[in-house]
Amino acid sequence: MDVARVSMVQEAVCRHHRGGRLALTIAVAVLLLVACSRPAPPPEPIRAVKVITVGASALTSQTQYTGEVRARVESRLGFRVGGKLTQRAVEVGQRVRAGQVLAQLDATDLRLGADAARAQVAAARTNRDLAQADFKRFADLRAQNFISAAELERRRAVLDAAQAQFEAAQAQAAATGNQAGYARLLADAAGVVTAVLAEPGQVLAAGSPVLVLAQDGARDVVFAVPEDKVGAVALASTVQVQAWAGSASVSAQVREVAASADPVTRTFAVKAALPTGVTWPLGGTVTVLPQSLQRAGAPVIKLPTSALRQEGQATAVWVLDAASMTVRSQPVQVATADGNDVVVSAGLAPGMQVVVAGVHVLAPGQKVTLYKEKVFSAQSEKGLVAPEIITAGGHAQAASALSAAAAAK
Repeated sequence: MDVARVSMVQEAVCRHHRGGRLALTIAVAVLLLVACSRPAPPPEPIRAVKVITVGASALTSQTQYTGEVRARVESRLGFRVGGKLTQRAVEVGQRVRAGQVLAQLDATDLRLGADAARAQVAAARTNRDLAQADFKRFADLRAQNFISAAELERRRAVLDAAQAQFEAAQAQAAATGNQAGYARLLADAAGVVTAVLAEPGQVLAAGSPVLVLAQDGARDVVFAVPEDKVGAVALASTVQVQAWAGSASVSAQVREVAASADPVTRTFAVKAALPTGVTWPLGGTVTVLPQSLQRAGAPVIKLPTSALRQEGQATAVWVLDAASMTVRSQPVQVATADGNDVVVSAGLAPGMQVVVAGVHVLAPGQKVTLYKEKVFSAQSEKGLVAPEIITAGGHAQAASALSAAAAAK
C-alpha cells in the first residue's frame, strides 16, 4: 500500500512538472510572438496652423518696363565704294554738322579711273569730229551728184555711232568722277556719333558701316513687352515715361509695335514718340508705364508667399475645412506679384480659409488646430507684477514690490 501511494505521488509530481514546462513553453511562445509583431503606429499629431480668410483687396502694384531714349532716325553710314580706310575724323559722342567729312578712303585708284574715263571721252570726241567732217564732205559730193544717196546714208550712220560713243564716254567719266568723290564720307544731317564700327587701315567693301549717326530732332522711347502683354499695347495709345536721372514725367504716344518677337529675348519692341522739346540724353534709361496695362485699384485675391507650395507641376495651397478641422489641397493659378504678396487668378473664392504657416508639414485630411499666440498679462494673484517705468525716487517701492512677490511664491 505504501508502494502504491509512493507511485501515485511520483506520478502527480511528474504531471506537475510536465504542466509547468508546458506553461513555460506557452509563455515563451507568447512573448516571442509579441516581440516579433509590428507595433501599432503612433497617432497622427494635431498640428497648429495659421490661417487667413480669403477676401478681395485692391491691387497696388503697377505694370512698368525699362526703356531707353533713342533718336527717331539712326543711320549706319558707310562708303558707296570699296577701299582702304585712311582716316576717321570723328569719335563716339562727337557732334557733327550736315556735310562734315567723317572718314576718308584711299582714292588713288579712283582718281586713276577718273583720268582713264576722261581720256576715253577725248578719244570719243575726236572720232565724232572725224565722222562729222566726213559726213559734211560727202554731203557736198551728193549735192553735185558725185555719189549715191546710199553712200551718204552710210556716212550719216557712222556719224550717229560716233556721237553715241562720245555720249557714253561722257556718262562713264561722270560716274567715275562721282566714285572718286565717294571716297569721302559726309554727314547727311546734324547729329551725334553713337558708335564707331571701323578703324583706319581696314579694307572695306562698298556699303560696310563705318559709324552710327543719331540725327538731331525727334526722340523715341524704346522698350520691350512680353508676348502676353503686347496685345494690349495698341498704336497711338498713351504711355507714361519717367527719367531715372530725374523726377520728370511726360506722356508719350506709341507709334510702332514690332511685328515679330526678338529671336533671343522673345519680346516685342515698342517705340513711343516723346513730346517735342524733350531733350533727355540719348541712351538714358527711363521707366515706362503703359496706361492700357495698369490695373491699380482693381479687386483681386492676394496671398502671402508662405501659403504657396509646389504639388507636381502645379501650385497649390491648403484649405481648412472648419467643420471637421482638416485640411485639403487646392490647386491655384498665380497671375502676378503685388509687393510681398501674390495675386491668385483662379482656384480660390472669398470666404475660404487658407493655411499660411506650416504648409510643408501637412498632409491631405490631416487634423489641425488653430494657432493662438500666447499673451502674457499681469496677474497679481500669481505673484506676477506688471512692468512699469521706475523713475527717480521710486527704486525703493519697486524693490518692495519685488520682495512681496517673492514672499508670495
